[in-house]
Order: sequence, then structure tokens, then C-alpha cells
Amino acid sequence: MTGRQGPALSRRSLIGAGLGITAAGIAASGSGQALAAGSEGVAGSGGAGSEGAGPLSAPARGRAFLAAAMDAYPGHGSIRLAQSYTDQAGLFSTAFTYDNALAILAHLAARSSESLARAAALGDALLYAQTHDPAYDDGRLRQAYNVGPYTFYDGSPQPDGFVRADGTANVGTQFGFTGTAVGDMAWAGIALSALARRTGARRFLAGAVRIGEWIERTGRTDEPLGGYKFGVDGANQPLPFTSTEHNTDLVCLFGRLARLTGQRVWLQRRARAEAFVRRMWEPAGGFFYTGTNDGVTVNKSPIPEDTQTWTHLALGSRTGEYARSLDWAVAELTALDHAGRTNSTVPAGQSYEGVTFSSASLVANEDAPIAEGQPKPDRNGVWFEGTAHLALALRDRGNRGDEARARRLLVSAERAQDLLGDGQTIGGKALPEQAGVVSASSPLDTGFGFGYYPYRHTGATAWYLMAAARFNPLRA
Repeated sequence: MTGRQGPALSRRSLIGAGLGITAAGIAASGSGQALAAGSEGVAGSGGAGSEGAGPLSAPARGRAFLAAAMDAYPGHGSIRLAQSYTDQAGLFSTAFTYDNALAILAHLAARSSESLARAAALGDALLYAQTHDPAYDDGRLRQAYNVGPYTFYDGSPQPDGFVRADGTANVGTQFGFTGTAVGDMAWAGIALSALARRTGARRFLAGAVRIGEWIERTGRTDEPLGGYKFGVDGANQPLPFTSTEHNTDLVCLFGRLARLTGQRVWLQRRARAEAFVRRMWEPAGGFFYTGTNDGVTVNKSPIPEDTQTWTHLALGSRTGEYARSLDWAVAELTALDHAGRTNSTVPAGQSYEGVTFSSASLVANEDAPIAEGQPKPDRNGVWFEGTAHLALALRDRGNRGDEARARRLLVSAERAQDLLGDGQTIGGKALPEQAGVVSASSPLDTGFGFGYYPYRHTGATAWYLMAAARFNPLRA
């Protein structure tokens, strides 16, 4: 991909062991016993609070899904992560590091003792993975882990939970989720630093600092465009790309580490990441580009949604030219999905409003599968994860009309939680009723070599919960 104008891979691209970079179909603690799902009070919008007080609100049902994803394999130890997608997605018990970082932050947004306990348990599981990697002791986390047993497609058994019989963390080798991306690491560091700030526990800050130091050692680049590069593949080989999204994440992480440690070196690192992000700004169009493949040339296409919303959340651009990125996302990436759309899987009589993944999603080839063995895309498929962070960014900006639009987007996500993904399971177990937001209303092509599908998803649900609670995870 070097030397041509193609898509720089995002955090969600799959980093395979010994394969360099591969694109695939989807992508997508320590102590204490399993906690009862769905008994917390309401955070954000919605109605009644706890199970004993009437019907659960939409946020409470979202938290019930996160709890079910975390507690799906009770016979395999108390140190656990949350499964990222329902079983129907075909990824078995895969738990992506990014999704679990989001789950921690969503639990912190709820501001209850029960949610705090869950957040701390997930944080301790990330710390366990960091200190019990089967091959490295340098502070890294892998792209994903297995959290429960299953039989793979080739008939080979995967018998362990998150902690293998030898005590090592159960890295997701079956799908090649063995590399380490700067974006995944940054989100884990953001979650651990948020836990450190909320609890005062030094172990969480120490883990976040180790993540920051790994990123500095591995990702820092002196190429003309600067910033921090993508990370390493499963064979520990450096990847040549530099992502706007990743560097946006680092603006938050490094800024937060500066505040929590008092060490000015983190401010210098933050400035380096922020300078790269600002170089990706296109003033004529009012949006941020995705990054660079070679450190020299800006990648002009596709243009993703998250580089518009996360930049706002991290930079705090309520006024000024960068605030226009949200307007670009609304104007250029809005999607309306219903049964009349080509390749839509939305049931008759339903419709969903939101945004899609990128500028390429709206012009995807609807006559060809997204990937081998996958369905054909719906150009108007709604990406609910992105729809939620757009809603949160609009609420944060607070311009005229922003709150009304944000509420419409949240209502769409809540309708999806009510009506899409019925009958799906995690660990073979039924989910709480109407719990969990699907990643997309219909199959959609991201334009980055993979798709999103109508499976209930930890990441999409977590972003919905943060948007409902007005909780900005990227504010240092």
C-alpha cells in the first residue's frame, strides 16, 4: 500500500501473525465474582431505573448487555474480558482490546458502585494480559483475546478461558489477532488512566504509563508528517502507516498521563501527536483525512467518520474551523436505512437514521460481497458506533440544532437495541431482552477492507451509553 493513494488501514483492520496486514470480515479482572446484570440505576436518557422499579431504560438494557458479554463463561475464572460480538458473528469468544476499553469507560459513565466494580474488573484483566503475555514483557497488549472455549472452523478445539492453563493470557491466534496497534493501546491506556483517576489505584496508572512508553518506543517517527505510526504485526514487524485516528487517541492519552504523573515529557509527546492530527486537516472541505501510508503523502481517500468526531472530542474544538468537521460528517456521511434499500436487512416497517463508516461506504459496489463468504453491502447501512460518537460530539459542541440532532441519533440507536439482533446469544446463552446495540443496521462496507453487520456489539453499545450519559472519553 506504500507509494499509492489507497486507504491507510485503520485500527479496525486485522493484524495477522506472520501475515503482515490482512483484512477480514468483521472488525470488530482480577478479583470479584460475576455481578448481577441490569440492576443499576439509569444513566443518561431513558425511563425507569432498576429491575424492581419497572421496565429497564434503554441505557440500563445496554449495561445489561455489557454485563452478559463479561459474564458469559463463569466456569473459566474470575479474571475475564467481555466478548465483543454475539456468537452469530462467527468470531466465537473473541474479546477485542478496543471494545473492552470502551466497556470500561461506559461503566465509568454510569457512576454507580456496581458499574465501577465492573470497570475495575475489566481493567485488572487488561493488566493481567499486559503482565502475562505468552511472548513479550514490554507493556504491550494484543489486538484481541479468547475469553471462552470453542471449536474452530477447522475442528481444532480452543479449550481455555481468558487465562490459559499455563497462566498466560489467551491471545486470539485463531483469527490472527496477535498484532498490537497504537490505537488499541491508546484506548486501553485511556481506560486505565480513567480508572486511576476515579479510584486512585496506582496499578491502573502504572499500566497506562507502560502503554504510553511502549507507544513512544515503537510508534514514534521522524518522517516528514511526524506523529506516531500504526504499531506492529503479529510477527512484531513495524507497520508503515500513520493514522489520524491513532494520533487523536494519543492526544488524550498523553495529555492525561501528563496530568496524572506530573511529568512534562508527556506534554511533548502529546504535542507531537496533535501536530500530526492538525496536518491532516483539509480547510477547503472542513474535514480531517485518514492519515498517511508512507509518512510523506497524505492519504486523500476514503474519508472516515471517526476522524471527524474523535478529533472534536479530543481537541475540544467547540468553536473555530475544526468544529466544522462535525458538519462535514452530517452532510457527507448521513445514511437512512429501511427495507426498500438495496441489500438492506432491516425488517419492513422499520427505518434507522445515522451515519455510515466512510465516504467509500456510500459508493460501495452493491453487486459484490463485502468480503469472501460475506453478504453484499447496503450503501445506506447505519453504523451505530459512529452514530453514537457523532451524537456525543454534537452534544459536546452545543451549537444551534446540535442537541436535537443528537437526540434523533440516540433514538435511532435505541430503536435498534429494541428491534434488531433478536435471538442472538453470547457463549451460547440468551441475552437479556432488548439488550445491546448492533454494530450496523444492515451489512455495510467500510471501504477499508472489512465490513460491519447486524450483530449486537460491545463497542457500539458502549459508545451509545457514553453518548446517552454525555460522557466524553477523549477529554484529557
